[in-house]
Amino acid sequence: MLRILLRRRKRPLSTEDVTVTDRPAVHKAVSAAALGNTMEWFDFGVYAYLAGTLGKVFFPSSSPGAQVVSTFATFAAAFLVRPLGGLVFGPLGDRIGRKRVLAATMIMMAVSTFAVGFLPTYNTIGFAAPILLLICRLVQGFSTGGEYAGATTYIAEYAPDTRRGFLGSWLDFGTFVGYALGSGLVTLLTAALGDDGLVDWGWRLPFLVAGPLGLIGLYMRLRLEETPAFQREAEQAHRDAEDARAAGGADPVEEARQSGQGRLKEIFTRHWEAVLICMGLVLLYNVTNYMVTSYLPTFMTETLGQNALTAQLLVLGTMVVVVLTITTVGRTSDRWGRRPVFMAGSAAMIVLAAPAVLLIRAGGILLPAFGCLILGLLLVCFAGTSASTLPALFPTRLRYGALSISFNISVSLFGGTTPLFASGLVQATGDDMIPAYYLMVAGLIGLIATFFLHETAGKPLRGSGPMVESEEEAQELVSKSRTEAGRRARDIWIRLRHPWARH
Repeated sequence: MLRILLRRRKRPLSTEDVTVTDRPAVHKAVSAAALGNTMEWFDFGVYAYLAGTLGKVFFPSSSPGAQVVSTFATFAAAFLVRPLGGLVFGPLGDRIGRKRVLAATMIMMAVSTFAVGFLPTYNTIGFAAPILLLICRLVQGFSTGGEYAGATTYIAEYAPDTRRGFLGSWLDFGTFVGYALGSGLVTLLTAALGDDGLVDWGWRLPFLVAGPLGLIGLYMRLRLEETPAFQREAEQAHRDAEDARAAGGADPVEEARQSGQGRLKEIFTRHWEAVLICMGLVLLYNVTNYMVTSYLPTFMTETLGQNALTAQLLVLGTMVVVVLTITTVGRTSDRWGRRPVFMAGSAAMIVLAAPAVLLIRAGGILLPAFGCLILGLLLVCFAGTSASTLPALFPTRLRYGALSISFNISVSLFGGTTPLFASGLVQATGDDMIPAYYLMVAGLIGLIATFFLHETAGKPLRGSGPMVESEEEAQELVSKSRTEAGRRARDIWIRLRHPWARH
């Protein structure tokens, strides 16, 4: 009994265990990470709004429906290589640091997006044109495999425990600002140039904007410092290696554990439950996200026959609503918890997806606007909470790699393929309620994943010590920890003296 009680006893916190965050450094970290997501989703917004135009430019011999499917197939192909990017960049970020990998992904993303603006058309070089478009998309997908997981990890490891939801929500704020900028630019070009002008040359302009955006993002990321959590982990790993050498050589078991192969094995053997929960939550978020941002404009124009400019403005207005509410949802998750927000959003998705699509089908402006608003409010429940929820599933030494792999497998299989599968099913069945059914299934899977999710709001990340905003908070936390340790020691003493007593 004594052994059991002592094993349960926890060492009280010391001031060295608590990290006091530097507010300017936190703001710089959040800004630099969010800008990368802005860049990534600027491209997605442009590609989604130009799907019909790109189909005419790169697949002119196909029917209009086949052009859309072909364009979304190229869109989905980028997601097929995202797990490869996650396998490369994720474990690399756990070994050499978050900062270097995030700089590399920014460079690759900016160059590949910028290159799309210079591609020759099908009428110029024939079948080689869509092949070049596919290559650019594959490079974008590979770099993105390390982008979102790295950015969420970076912000989570810099944020104070009590504000992680609010600060993390700024990452997806950048996501939807980027999408709104990209889609807004295409909307302006559509109004100014018309369909013929876009097909002739106007489609190139949005992609060329990616070059300057990428340079700004790269400059900001190169000025970043490593996260406090990674620095502590690296210092501890260095001390362990020094101790091993002093004791007569490195432990081969520990060497295998630290290698890339060892880390992958540990992720899927010791953290498989967290991997499955992460994949379920990512499926819910990204199916909703890509349904609204990437497929909905094309669904409204190509399937429902609505005016292109009206459809673009409705979806753009939905993104504005998401941008205006996302940080409020993040702050709410700090107060109420991540599980209640995800649970409420999942249940609402199952109930409201069909009514939202029915409103969008109704025609006109007012009813489709209400339908888009419902989908936007459902989306923001997941967008405002994911960046603080997902990194907390994994320990520091494996966080970047485990999150990259889990996130990108789920996005590749379910998120990025949403426009392709939805458009293909609508084409095959003729049922324009397919998007609603798709969203309802995603809501059910998300509800199951949330049921197994442990609450992490206000708690330290796994494998890391507490993070606070001031020295006063640190002293208060240490004092409270010592008081609790004293109570536990008293309980142990009472149990040893009076093992028959009830407590």
